[in-house]
Amino acid sequence: MSQPLRLGIAGLGTVGVGVVKIVRQQAALLTMRTGREVTISAVSARSRGKDRGVNLDHYGWEDDPVKLATRDDVDVYVELMGGEDGPAKASIEAALKAGKDVVTANKALLAHHGQALAELAEASGSVIRYEAAVAGGIPIIKSLTEGLAANEITRVMGVMNGTCNYILTRMEATGQGYNALFEEADKLGYLEADPNLDVGGIDAGHKLAILSSLAFGTQVDFDGVELEGIQRVTIEDIRQAADMGYRIKLLGVAQMSGRGLEQRMSPCLVPAQSPLGQLEGGTNMVVVEGSDVGQVVLRGAGAGEGPTASAVMGDVCDIARGIRYPVFGQKADSLKRAPRAQSALPAPYYLRLGLKDKPGAMAKVAAVLGEAGVSIDRMRQYGHEDDSAPVLIVTHKTTRANLDAALAGIEQTDVVTEAPVALRIEAV
Repeated sequence: MSQPLRLGIAGLGTVGVGVVKIVRQQAALLTMRTGREVTISAVSARSRGKDRGVNLDHYGWEDDPVKLATRDDVDVYVELMGGEDGPAKASIEAALKAGKDVVTANKALLAHHGQALAELAEASGSVIRYEAAVAGGIPIIKSLTEGLAANEITRVMGVMNGTCNYILTRMEATGQGYNALFEEADKLGYLEADPNLDVGGIDAGHKLAILSSLAFGTQVDFDGVELEGIQRVTIEDIRQAADMGYRIKLLGVAQMSGRGLEQRMSPCLVPAQSPLGQLEGGTNMVVVEGSDVGQVVLRGAGAGEGPTASAVMGDVCDIARGIRYPVFGQKADSLKRAPRAQSALPAPYYLRLGLKDKPGAMAKVAAVLGEAGVSIDRMRQYGHEDDSAPVLIVTHKTTRANLDAALAGIEQTDVVTEAPVALRIEAV
């Protein structure tokens, strides 16, 4: 039998402890499936004395993750600390320079520094594996790099932040507003230390940027992701979308057009009966459309100790088996810089307006839309609230540029009581 594969694990939070448990509890299974024993040589975390529910006395301890990453008895450095810079970046770079392989769950690091890390890995003959960085236990990275490798990918989309999906589905189920459900999610421990990473779409945007690179052979470009969070979605939007046969999701979409790469992470309306529309709670779903395979839907737990640790160990098993391929599915120097296309492809939109109760208000709005080249498909007006009348409009397909011009024009009129809300309606 081959020599054991020796791990150094940095970060002993929920996922790190989950990895330790799998290595211990599934030792025989791992050996049988990989042909090598998988062991842990040493670990690192901010606090050595913290009770984590597992005995770590059998492992070496390093206060400095860089030292852990370069130990002679570590073959694979497992980085589970998080953070786009700081110790995570320094230790991964040190591991790669020392010829170690790396497994990480750090989507922020890859979204911001993926290209440089891929080049460093190739120069040192190392690999970086990161299944756990995107959509928890869903094997989307492996699907794009292996199972769908023969396909030209036309679109990748999905719900990739369980916290946002939890808040939106709970709003619909309970009739409570965003603020109440935000507090509920916080009490349940679903929110990041910086909640805007979740509700602002940043966390999911990191994941989308990684998937775009894999799908389209481009350099990771997080700065090219259009980001909009769920903070402005109201219970009225959710109810009215449902009334029209839609549900609202924080949806990531990446697709290549003649103008360039379009990457969006924003609240969208999707058909209620579609797979994405039926997604509940903290579950994630990624939909991939390929030239030959058609549409593939992957659904599963997007976070948590078990699912994320499972993804980490799937990468460890591949390394143990000798499976090696470039970080983003093809050699780093072949990854192209894609021009950014801001919502280039036309789509219908849902608009919510608050109109003043005065004659000719709707006529002014319709005129502004028409001047911007935006035509109305459906419109509903609801009962007055004080001096404001809620109006819902579903447009025919239009470009985002035309829509933005229309929204700017509407805000300049004297007939709206608040800034319009516009949500794209995505075909699924």
